[in-house]
Amino acid sequence: MAQGTLYIVSAPSGAGKSSLIQALLKTQPLYDTQVSVSHTTRQPRPGEVHGEHYFFVNHDEFKEMISRDAFLEHAEVFDNYYGTSREAIEQVLATGVDVFLDIDWQGAQQIRQKMPHARSIFILPPSKIELDRRLRGRGQDSEEVIAKRMAQAVAEMSHYAEYDYLIVNDDFDTALTDLKTIIRAERLRMSRQKQRHDALISKLLAD
Repeated sequence: MAQGTLYIVSAPSGAGKSSLIQALLKTQPLYDTQVSVSHTTRQPRPGEVHGEHYFFVNHDEFKEMISRDAFLEHAEVFDNYYGTSREAIEQVLATGVDVFLDIDWQGAQQIRQKMPHARSIFILPPSKIELDRRLRGRGQDSEEVIAKRMAQAVAEMSHYAEYDYLIVNDDFDTALTDLKTIIRAERLRMSRQKQRHDALISKLLAD
């Protein structure tokens, strides 16, 4: 069975990253993919399911995992820890399923150091004006928060060149097609095709 591919996906808030990934997931089974499930020490919110939305653990369990280098990356956010388990990712990849990891540029750097074969995708908005409009369209942030998010967006976007692929989300359907094309092209790489069609190739080359 061909090994799955880990895709690191980064974008500033409001670029449409989560919407694109969710739309891609609905194209299964042609694109057999899933989103990485992180570990966290925060309390579950209503409707969240252990193992589906997050793996919920206590602080001692999380720190024990850190001590044995169990995470590909981890960070502390508002007094809670979040991390990506190496074992959980590798188990899914071993089944031939591609995994999407929604993470910022700093986490992406950590992942690339530990899993150099991962592919990375950066998603840009078409303009600052459009990004500002999308953030305001959510109707949930104050002017101060929006200004902070815009500043963070510029900092995040400055790292775009560190990624393998770049998508500009001007038109959603076009951006989704671009994302699907990346997945399809990666699945046609020689290394994966050799694994997938090993039996066929052996028969074709037999005397």
